[in-house]
Amino acid sequence: MWKLIHKLGSPKWCYQLCGRLQPVFWIAAAALLAVGAVWSLAFSPPDYQMGDSYRIIYVHVPAAILAQSVFLAMTFASVVFLVWKIKLADMAASVMAPFGAAMTLLGLFSGAVWGIPTWGTWWTWDARLTSMLIQLFIYIGIIALRGAFSRPEQGAKAVAVLTLVGVVNIPIIKYSVSWWNTLHQPATFTLTERPAMPESMWMPLLLMVLGFYCFFTALTLYRLRSEILKRESRTRWVQEAVK
Repeated sequence: MWKLIHKLGSPKWCYQLCGRLQPVFWIAAAALLAVGAVWSLAFSPPDYQMGDSYRIIYVHVPAAILAQSVFLAMTFASVVFLVWKIKLADMAASVMAPFGAAMTLLGLFSGAVWGIPTWGTWWTWDARLTSMLIQLFIYIGIIALRGAFSRPEQGAKAVAVLTLVGVVNIPIIKYSVSWWNTLHQPATFTLTERPAMPESMWMPLLLMVLGFYCFFTALTLYRLRSEILKRESRTRWVQEAVK
């Protein structure tokens, strides 16, 4: 275990590992998203209440899940960076933040599009929507804070601390529909309960969620390799690699 942790702290080893894993996740993401999109749009039945308008769920739910999962991954990376001073953890957190912000924005936008035929309005100060909007502001604050320091080391520590503070919003997002009386529906499906949707509807949704995760992983590996080259540009192995 310690040998693996030591390897993960090596930029050169991580760069090579990311290069080997990256094509696998790109292929998996393309396959899952293609099958999931065709299944959800062409073969899954319309909802008995919402008709075809419910199909926005196949984008909205994966985006909302990724928005929270990415922040949890950033929190883990921030803890590793603050406790063990592993700079690769800070690199990972820095490349994940823009993707998390994009997923949060996509979740809010797709939710607004879905809300028009469902609620009759594109926005309401619902507990789930408001907490997701706060999450977007936290992401933007993290991205902006990193560039607000002249010394990158200080910016990295400040961002890590802000991430640890901001993670308290994740359980608020998750349990907002249980703690308050909201318009937003409960979770579409969970790991502990059987989905209320028929299999022909939740199976393509599961494929879309997995496809989003694979896409996030592939993009993170790609951007992490670029970040490693940027920060380690003065080392000999990088200069030899880019020749």
